[in-house]
Amino acid sequence: MSDFNEIYNSQATSYHDLITHEDVDSNLLPALEGITPFKGKRLLDLGTGTGRIPLLVKHPTTRITGIDLHWDMLREHKTQQEKGKEAWDLLQADFRFLPFQNNLFDIITAGWSISAIISGEKKYWQNQIGFVLKEIQRTIKPGGAIIIIETMSTASLTPAPPHEDLRTYYLWLEDTWGFTREIIQTDYQFENLDQAVTAINFFFGPEMAAKVKENQWVRVPEWTGIWSKTTPE
Repeated sequence: MSDFNEIYNSQATSYHDLITHEDVDSNLLPALEGITPFKGKRLLDLGTGTGRIPLLVKHPTTRITGIDLHWDMLREHKTQQEKGKEAWDLLQADFRFLPFQNNLFDIITAGWSISAIISGEKKYWQNQIGFVLKEIQRTIKPGGAIIIIETMSTASLTPAPPHEDLRTYYLWLEDTWGFTREIIQTDYQFENLDQAVTAINFFFGPEMAAKVKENQWVRVPEWTGIWSKTTPE
């Protein structure tokens, strides 16, 4: 298994190159906009990484703030902003303790980030993720949209949580916190098999890379879950 903290702390450029191959059919943006329009809204992106969500939903009238714990991810995010002549606020912060006033944002997104707490907090993850969700509730406006994006498997022909901890977490979001789930396909498309194997090995590890090689997948199947809810007015 890959050391994700090492990737996030020092290999953000390679990580961003990987995600440029993701969602070949462009299914993610319509799914997000089907939940809420981003135009003219104030957006907070938690665990913003190298900018996957902001770069996808950006609009001249959308006011974006991204936060992340990892400086190298924010550095690469800033690089991608400069390439696209974009500008929005980036902060290094822990999303369990948001440095914002109450009822500030119209939309709060968290893409492939909240679930990372589970690996570090096996015993107390519900308490720790609960801190995040309470901070989200505090800082979002009445009637605002909360969107949590997580994996539903990579290199699999059918969607399912990759392990039992994630299955439990996903059901907890739905049963305890009232989120609604949608599943979309977000396949990776590579130029050739060697590139696919190398890229998948970099982030997902040798076992999954071997599966990609065995199946000769230049297009690597991936499934993504989107959990959303609207706060009361």
